[in-house]
Amino acid sequence: MGDGTGADKGVRDETGEDVDVDGGDLDSGNGDGGNGDGADERWRQHWGRPEEALARAVEVLRTPRPHLMDRLSEVVATLVPHVAIAQLSGICTYSPTLAYGPPELTAAVSGLELAKLAETTTPATADGRAWQGEAQLAGRARSVVVVTASASDATTAVLVLVRDGGADPVAAGALAVLQQLWDLVTTHSHHRATDAGPTHAVASRASANARARAIAEFTGSHGAALTAILAPLRSAALDDATARRAATELAVTALLDLRRGADLDRALSEEPADAAFARLDQQLRPLLRHTRVRLDVAPPAEADRSVPADTAHAARDAVRAAVLVMLEQDAVTRLHVSWRFTGDTLRAAVRDDGPGLLAADALAVHRTADRIAALGGRCAIEAVPGWGTTVSVDLPLGLPEQPLATDPLDGLQPRELEVLDQLAQGRRNRDIAAALHISESTVKFHVANILAKLGVSSRGEAAALAHRAGMPGTPALHVAS
Repeated sequence: MGDGTGADKGVRDETGEDVDVDGGDLDSGNGDGGNGDGADERWRQHWGRPEEALARAVEVLRTPRPHLMDRLSEVVATLVPHVAIAQLSGICTYSPTLAYGPPELTAAVSGLELAKLAETTTPATADGRAWQGEAQLAGRARSVVVVTASASDATTAVLVLVRDGGADPVAAGALAVLQQLWDLVTTHSHHRATDAGPTHAVASRASANARARAIAEFTGSHGAALTAILAPLRSAALDDATARRAATELAVTALLDLRRGADLDRALSEEPADAAFARLDQQLRPLLRHTRVRLDVAPPAEADRSVPADTAHAARDAVRAAVLVMLEQDAVTRLHVSWRFTGDTLRAAVRDDGPGLLAADALAVHRTADRIAALGGRCAIEAVPGWGTTVSVDLPLGLPEQPLATDPLDGLQPRELEVLDQLAQGRRNRDIAAALHISESTVKFHVANILAKLGVSSRGEAAALAHRAGMPGTPALHVAS
């Protein structure tokens, strides 16, 4: 993988086992996919039967969000052999950019780079078909497969599979199945984001806050440095005008890239207030289409203000829940929905002209009240018999920073924890592969990632850490949050 010149390739540990720190092949023997009869037959063996294809899709959909990419990589390896996988998606605010594969490659993949790749391939992927070819990624030209998908009116989600440089083209049938699988995953992720449980909501907010702070610091420091470089380069005191002009153009390009990166992060984690409210209006109209209830809406006055995406989701969910409960009452003829900002708080309010008998726990349906509480918000229901009911929801636009995990095993993925558990029992790669029903090359790939994440140089050190953490036999205690 990568340039193939890494000094760590072919390393053996003290047990004599190969440690494939460069990623190696995944379960299907990556780099061996093509349009020939043999390659076509291989992917059909795993995906040709509908029940098997559906089982693999269900396996991906059941995976918790933080571990989606490694499980998706395992599943599609039999479909499109690859050495790394990455995605960029505004559908989930928890982590828009995700990558899985050799650390030296995935660490160099940025959201801005994926966005540019998606923009470049848009003419080919716009009609719902995968694109394959060579493109710039992580610093050099690589063989990639790109698929895109959109759910409802959500942002497009892009999936990129990085392949071996000499791999044959992927069969058209395999690409079609990959596209359908990505459409399914994207739709499922959209529902997770728009109807997220309380735990997911609070994790999403904490992640978005941390990412926003990081991008602000990154942009500020690098912007200041590049601006300082521009001043002397533009000075008339310098004689080499050509060098000055070239350096200035490079610095300006870097500044524009930094600003594009900040804009991309903001677009993935925030919604303009007017657009967020317009989506709510579109969602409410069909609910009232066949009723005599009139809907009046009052958008927020600060239309250009940004709202965290998870706050917008929660506010729309609360309003929809309130409207549905109010419509179950008799004699309701009018609903008034409004959003407004009060300092650093978004207030969503729904008022009806019904009998005023709505219960105080009316928003408990669909865990709406729990979602509001998870984001640090509160809701109030004021019912006046004979005059109607007002439901108001206050959601803060920011949350305190969440404490960082201290368990050294918290950074490992579920499959890596399973491999580490086996490793802690003194088993060799061949035995681990048989126990977990994966290939030996995949075991070596996971062992390399485990050593890198734990900051150790040998299997023995990793096993010692596992024993101190309660392994073997208790991997569930250390699943990363």
